[in-house]
Amino acid sequence: MQLNCSAVWDECLHVIKEQIGDQSFKTWFAPIKPLRLESNVLTIQVPSQFFYEWLEEHYVHIIKQALDQKLGSKGRLEYSVIVDQGDDQNSPYTINLPTNKGNSKAQGNYAHNNFYKSPFDLRAIDRLRHASQLNPQYSFESYIEGDCNRLARSAGYAVAKRPGITSFNPLMLYGGVGLGKTHLVQAIGNEVKKNLPDQFVLYVTSENFTNQFIEALKNNNVQDFSNFYLQVDTLIIDDVQFLSGKEKTQEIFFHIFNHLHQSGKQIIMTSDCPPRDLKGLEERLLSRFKWGLTADLQQPDFETRVAIIQRKLQADGIYIPDNVLEYIAYSVDTNIRELEGVVISLIAHASLNRREIDLELAKQTLKNIVHNIETEVGIDYIQKAVSEYFEVTPDDLKDKTRKKEIVIARQVAMYLSKEYTNHSLKAIGYHFGGRDHSTVIHAVQSVNDMMDTDANFKHSIEGMRKKLKMRTI
Repeated sequence: MQLNCSAVWDECLHVIKEQIGDQSFKTWFAPIKPLRLESNVLTIQVPSQFFYEWLEEHYVHIIKQALDQKLGSKGRLEYSVIVDQGDDQNSPYTINLPTNKGNSKAQGNYAHNNFYKSPFDLRAIDRLRHASQLNPQYSFESYIEGDCNRLARSAGYAVAKRPGITSFNPLMLYGGVGLGKTHLVQAIGNEVKKNLPDQFVLYVTSENFTNQFIEALKNNNVQDFSNFYLQVDTLIIDDVQFLSGKEKTQEIFFHIFNHLHQSGKQIIMTSDCPPRDLKGLEERLLSRFKWGLTADLQQPDFETRVAIIQRKLQADGIYIPDNVLEYIAYSVDTNIRELEGVVISLIAHASLNRREIDLELAKQTLKNIVHNIETEVGIDYIQKAVSEYFEVTPDDLKDKTRKKEIVIARQVAMYLSKEYTNHSLKAIGYHFGGRDHSTVIHAVQSVNDMMDTDANFKHSIEGMRKKLKMRTI
């Protein structure tokens, strides 16, 4: 009677399942496909070389034991290993490898009697109890969406609802320091845990991953290390740029990445730059980083900064006047972390000094924290210097009056603010009575035109520049 390879393999799986845990079975045997049975040689297809090596190291004796029961002592095992997944135009590329282990009954008995000593099975029992290392305060509800992060947030939310199923796998988020990468990826992890409580979600920094691997090398238990990570359903790796130059760590991460991805598990990563700009990482690893979606997080715009401050104050039950809130949002345009730090410092100053939070307190607080806010040449100082020169008041520069002498003074102050501070045009306009950026552009152009046609006016501007330069020395 002609034996069918699928039927033989199904019977083998029945024998194997009786000897190992459910999680081990799902991880290592569900992805295997029977290909053919010829001359008592059963060929099974496995997703990767790492998968093949793991089976050979830990499970081949059980497979052979099952094969002996179904095909007799002459039955042999062969692997078809997928080396390249291929694409729409090309079929997967595979290589065939024989089993390197014998098939003596002694080996079969060894596997049967000692298999449950494997640390893999012991860990599989409590895998869902393992801490995910997620901060529960990071959620989508507390994450402020703006133009600066809309794509990243939308992709992250889609992944959180269907981890491993969307085309956003891996999901790579990149951006500068303090722009909310860690908040967003942990929000994804927390949402996955909420929707799919049976999933094993793990957040780890690349630094901790590296340290764990070094410890595993030192204690000669790299297999345990690999095995633990291969059980993860959603893996979040923060700051992958720090894997740069760590060849062995990259190699183990490459194998873990391949296995998780081929098993339909979700991988999420963050970096300080896009994959193409990452240095010191293997090309094969970088190519895999580009398989899914790469999205950037940019510096938050004014409206997003205002919303972030409002959310922070609301969470702490604190009210501050709108003019103070806007002043902070305009003055701190670098990153979210610095913005939140300024708000915390302002609240602390008000509490310790028993003062109401007002604009003056905000200016004093920012002066000690934020670079270029009143520490060298700030807009307030420029307004004061220009006011003295033109014999007007700083309030006149912010007023709506259209008197010629005040308009010129205001334009000069805007011009010098653009030259001597790092503020955006929009921020400069705000400090001059809430004017928009087009007014600042017009002011700069007008001052340039007047310097080209009026030598005395140009001389006056040079004099004010010298005064401002003296301030920076």
